Amino acid sequence: MNAPLDGPGHDPGGGTETATPTITESETRGDYRAAFHSSALPMALVGRSGHVLVANRALGALLGRDPGELTGRSADTVAGLGPDGRTRATYQAVLRGKGDRLRCTRRLKHRDGHALWTEITVLPLGREGAGGALLTVSDISEHRELQERLRHLQVHDPVTRLPNRVLFFERLTAALAESESGRIGLCCLDLDDFKAVNDTLGHRVGDQLLDAAARRLAQCAAHTGAGGHLVARLGGDEFALLVENSTGTRQLTALAETVLDALQRPFDLEGRRVSVSASIGVVERECAGTSATGLMQAADTTLYWAKADGKARWALFDPERNAHRMTRQNLSASLRQAIDRGEFVLEYQPIVSLADNTLCGFEALVRWRHPEFGTLTPDRFIGLAEENGAIVPLGRWVLTEACRQARGWQLTHGGPPPFVSVNVAVRQVWDSDLVADVRRVLAESELPPGLLQLELTESAVMGSGGRPLEALRALSDMGVRIAIDDFGTGYSNLAYLSRLPVRTLKLDGTFVRGFRTARHLSSADETIVTSLVDLAHKLGITVTAECVEGPAQAERLRRIGCDSGQGWHWSRPLAADRVADLLIPCPPAA
Repeated sequence: MNAPLDGPGHDPGGGTETATPTITESETRGDYRAAFHSSALPMALVGRSGHVLVANRALGALLGRDPGELTGRSADTVAGLGPDGRTRATYQAVLRGKGDRLRCTRRLKHRDGHALWTEITVLPLGREGAGGALLTVSDISEHRELQERLRHLQVHDPVTRLPNRVLFFERLTAALAESESGRIGLCCLDLDDFKAVNDTLGHRVGDQLLDAAARRLAQCAAHTGAGGHLVARLGGDEFALLVENSTGTRQLTALAETVLDALQRPFDLEGRRVSVSASIGVVERECAGTSATGLMQAADTTLYWAKADGKARWALFDPERNAHRMTRQNLSASLRQAIDRGEFVLEYQPIVSLADNTLCGFEALVRWRHPEFGTLTPDRFIGLAEENGAIVPLGRWVLTEACRQARGWQLTHGGPPPFVSVNVAVRQVWDSDLVADVRRVLAESELPPGLLQLELTESAVMGSGGRPLEALRALSDMGVRIAIDDFGTGYSNLAYLSRLPVRTLKLDGTFVRGFRTARHLSSADETIVTSLVDLAHKLGITVTAECVEGPAQAERLRRIGCDSGQGWHWSRPLAADRVADLLIPCPPAA
């Protein structure tokens, strides 16, 4: 009979002596050893020095080796714990009994050469200072492969099987940081008029076209770069080709040419021959100072240029052109706020009677005193204002300010009061109640309607009907002068003059420049101007010549019969406070 666990003797409580089996330390160790070796979990005991003391059969089977071969080997070599400095430090702490555990994922090699993904766990043995650890290795290859398949689906396009936008940006970001040449290139393209293919042939054929185009792009990338370039579908019919180690602009433009040629060859899709073209934006630059977002924005901008320039072509990023575009965007975005901030001012250019050289009116010319770009003339912002609709509030401001100023001239100066001429954009007629605006401004300023002239371009009134014609007639009935600006540059159809309540034609400066001096006289221009003046006078319309720059022009225009002129011969545009110098002062009070 074995002695009890408490040693020999009777029950301490005084009861009847009972026989208790005793498990010896050697038997316990034997059981642990048997469990260790028979466990299905691959394990190894690691000594304080970091060498394998013993490995079980499961670990040997996992690595394709006899467990005895692993004994004495460095455990970090067996488990791939060496290269990562941070992981190695944690591992050493566990071996010394000063760390709780280490858990990491490692890719190990089987003896036959195939790779397997494993999860490594290292737990300390004994108390702090005793040293040693238990190493366990779990095979997670199937789980990892499933993850990789799911990841592949997440970052690849299902139609073309190309990398999608997510993977493309990952690769682009990595390429910017790791490029060996220090340069990077990008071609962004989309298929011209792809929507028409979808609409006429259906989305199935459209998808087939995308897949076929993707294969051609992949071939171009493989044949034009060492190891090939990354081709991705960013969405819709938009693709990208990334040149990770660019050798310069010539490489990128040659790639773009190759792509254009490849995509312009007809595609055979379900018995149909489909022809398409592509527009490509090309960017090539140094990696330093370039972000993935910035590179993509540049490529998108350049792709837009290629389309705007006529499609079926590539366009290379141009910093100066981009700066101009950015300036236009900034100006367009800040137009409305600039009106509220009072950044616009008016200058006035005199309109002079050619018969007696007396002042008869002023044209109001708007200027933008931009806090960053300085004083801007109308050609820099009026087109933008018409595009985004800011021309309506800006036009109201110009009308109000010009009428207020003209009323002041009428009250404070003697002689016949000058009229003020204000330009009106087409959108002011269509997008606002111009008649109501003019009526309100005249009432508020108390300016007589006959001292206000509204200038519209020839193209704006050509073929006028409906609302625009009604507005012009209502304004004319009110007593407001109607003038056609830049006459002769538009449709040159004079029939509409009989239908419109036009008071004045302003001849475009291109005609006037044709006879600056007798030496440079253009007989054709003089004939045209003479005919236009005669026709206008027969219709009861006066004529103002623009861009008169010298006395010879003024005299010739006077002999031809022009009623008035405007230009640097008399004065450049003047600030409002300088207009008073040209006006007759009021006589002193009696």
